[in-house]
Amino acid sequence: MESESESGAAADTPPLETLSFHGDEEIIEVVELDPGPPDPADDLAQEMEDVDFEEEEEEEEGNDEGWVLEPQEGVVGSMEGPDDSEVTFALHSASVFCVSLDPKTNTLAVTGGEDDKAFVWRLSDGELLFECAGHKDSVTCAGFSHDSTLVATGDMSGLLKVWQVDTKEEVWSFEAGDLEWMEWHPRAPVLLAGTADGNTWMWKVPNGDCKTFQGPNCPATCGRVLPDGKRAVVGYEDGTIRIWDLKQGNPIHVLKGTEGHQGPLTCVATNQDGSLILTGSVDCQAKLVSATTGKCGSSMPLAAVGYLDGTLAIYDLSTQTLRHQCQHQSGIVQLLWEAGTAVVYTCSLDGVVRLWDARTGRLLTDYRGHTAEILDFALSKDASLVVTTSGDHKAKVFCVQRPDR
Repeated sequence: MESESESGAAADTPPLETLSFHGDEEIIEVVELDPGPPDPADDLAQEMEDVDFEEEEEEEEGNDEGWVLEPQEGVVGSMEGPDDSEVTFALHSASVFCVSLDPKTNTLAVTGGEDDKAFVWRLSDGELLFECAGHKDSVTCAGFSHDSTLVATGDMSGLLKVWQVDTKEEVWSFEAGDLEWMEWHPRAPVLLAGTADGNTWMWKVPNGDCKTFQGPNCPATCGRVLPDGKRAVVGYEDGTIRIWDLKQGNPIHVLKGTEGHQGPLTCVATNQDGSLILTGSVDCQAKLVSATTGKCGSSMPLAAVGYLDGTLAIYDLSTQTLRHQCQHQSGIVQLLWEAGTAVVYTCSLDGVVRLWDARTGRLLTDYRGHTAEILDFALSKDASLVVTTSGDHKAKVFCVQRPDR
């Protein structure tokens, strides 16, 4: 498995043409294999102007579109059946859009929903710790800081709020405009967000020192801070991709035209060391980009791509070929790799979480219990728990049990 989990971009890697994946289906999530353990956290300088991130396969009969179809036992589309979850959190009164686990202990979850509410609660028994009150629109983003001391929530109107977890007190808020995405810095109490006006914002919390990174005159649809904490990659509605220097405030690389996408970006992911960036778009293409050169190139062995038609595609990027196609009965909402393994987790519109072996394309197991579509999910660091949110107004905790470990 070591050969599948290590990756890096060599300077002399030949250019990789854009991968055209599947029909006219929108790419929902693209994630690299084996992100690995995080780097140790570094301290943030006292003033924002002094922020120093430096410290811190056999041939089988195909379908009409040429896919390699692999029959899957036990894959059904019905939401009816037993509830496999250990804990259900049911305080939301409408669809639950997002979930995040605290990175330090993996014992707490924060969820946000269409009911304009966000809650912090305990995974072991579903007990409410506190409500993140004050939102007046659907809460679509929520997450804990790198050290689990702070929790941030953001709603569609652009109102962001931060609470101190131990005191349960609100310590910061800001109205940024229509919110597209939100993410904590991986090493410091710094919050980033992208908005519909094209700006990417960066705040030091709780004092509120702020920087803005001005993009094109269109929404900044997705973003990700690279693991080194020095750069961020942001995708935009016009198909462009920008890699930003967070300290200097300028774009290091801008990919546009044929180098960028021909439609709005929907997702972005990186490998463990941040040398490679994988993007997905409504143009039905994924691009693998060197974060150092801004050019397309590949030395990552596997990539997983999920589609709204229910297709999970596993690609061998060294040969630019399809390795496996795993079919769901409903559209895939999100996917995650289990660190250090070849196991891909998917959640879908049929309300089911599924585990797949990326080496064989085989369905390992599935977990049921929701009566509506799953809208988001999170995996604990040791892969023992999966936490899901759903249109049935509930969040659920599933204990992962696999016979192969």
